[in-house]
Amino acid sequence: MINRRQFLASSALTAIYARTFAATSTETPGTTPWSNWSGGQTANPAGRFSPSSETDLVQFLQATTGAIRPVGAGHSFTPLVPTDGHLIVIDQLSGVLDDSREAMTATLGAGTRLSDIGPALEERGQAMLNLPDIDRQTLAGATATATHGTGISFPSLSGFVESLRLITPAGDILDFSATDDELNAARVSLGALGVVTQMTLKNRPPYRLRARNTVEKIESVLERFDTAAANHRHFEMFPLTHSDYALVLEIDETNADINNPPPAPEEAAAFGQAMAGWAATPPKDRQPLVDGLAEQIQPTEAVDTSYKILSNVRNNRFNEMEYSVPLHAGADCLREILRTIKEKEIDVVFPLEYRYVQRDDTWIGMSTGDEDHAAISIHRTASEDYRPYFDLIEPIFWKYGGRPHWGKIHSLSASELTKLYPRFGDFQALRKRLDPAGRLLNNHLRKILSV
Repeated sequence: MINRRQFLASSALTAIYARTFAATSTETPGTTPWSNWSGGQTANPAGRFSPSSETDLVQFLQATTGAIRPVGAGHSFTPLVPTDGHLIVIDQLSGVLDDSREAMTATLGAGTRLSDIGPALEERGQAMLNLPDIDRQTLAGATATATHGTGISFPSLSGFVESLRLITPAGDILDFSATDDELNAARVSLGALGVVTQMTLKNRPPYRLRARNTVEKIESVLERFDTAAANHRHFEMFPLTHSDYALVLEIDETNADINNPPPAPEEAAAFGQAMAGWAATPPKDRQPLVDGLAEQIQPTEAVDTSYKILSNVRNNRFNEMEYSVPLHAGADCLREILRTIKEKEIDVVFPLEYRYVQRDDTWIGMSTGDEDHAAISIHRTASEDYRPYFDLIEPIFWKYGGRPHWGKIHSLSASELTKLYPRFGDFQALRKRLDPAGRLLNNHLRKILSV
């Protein structure tokens, strides 16, 4: 039999992160090409600078002119990083710098990979409150783009940032705390205000989670989604394209013993065979096969330390579009997307992802404002041209008042974005004040910030 872990770990449905350029020396001149992990974004930067300290970064910024862009794990699908100037590689600005068990906070270097935070905090009697699905991102990159996990009780990762430090292109060191209104701009900054070097996160004592995976009819899940989201710590579903079914994930706290064995090789092999037949079938004839496969997927449970349940390692590359829509519009938006995929016979095998995210106070975060949001994601394998599929679906998001995930593919410019964020103008003004020469801008940022 097949379980959800095999389904989401299959080569057609999952993703890994390409290695970023980790500088071993202070500065690397030249035009060694850069690309993000999906290969969808490329650049030929003039050089790379990997500061080993904040002092090194300040000195570099004050001694140079021209374009710069900070880079983390290269996860963003949008062209936030590409530049013909210098890339600022923040990998060496990492690790736990300070912690307080009394306040349950920890200060970390902004270049710390999410995958490294869990074990480091556990040694200090702490754990992150939530994590996104994939753990290869840097802390700075994940927060700058409002990357989020799942749960109506949890905002994006940026919502747990209690203070942060950034260094402006002029080399000025700025510390923002909870008493500073600008913190809510710097928490989701797109790397357009300065280079974030460290941040302090609100945490909690370590805990275990139980993840339960099932398969259910899409409409049945939607009918109970609000109740389930309120009753479980985390609740989300992965609607299967050309199918009536969705994979359903429920996660709750537990004191049970750890039990999280890896999938058996024979299970993965069985799923690979099933998928081969599925992918070879035309979309218009695919539903019986997909439904039949879904009905074979057996429920599974796993118990482990929180960070091992919340985040995952994916195994193949893809490109992604994600929008958040007001909670009341989420189900209708999802239904229209699934209906369009079926009616237009779009040849896509990736499931969608549907989850709730709590509102926050950031100036340009996906869920900022007075209402919680539903986040909906669509995907296309990196070897395929995503544009026809994404171009067809994106207007549906707009119809329901959607806001784009900053790290995921979208086509909006400043004229549309200004209408979606009440404080968008404030963010534009702060950017001009902190980077009047526009050193941190590239073509993409000029488009979305109207510069």
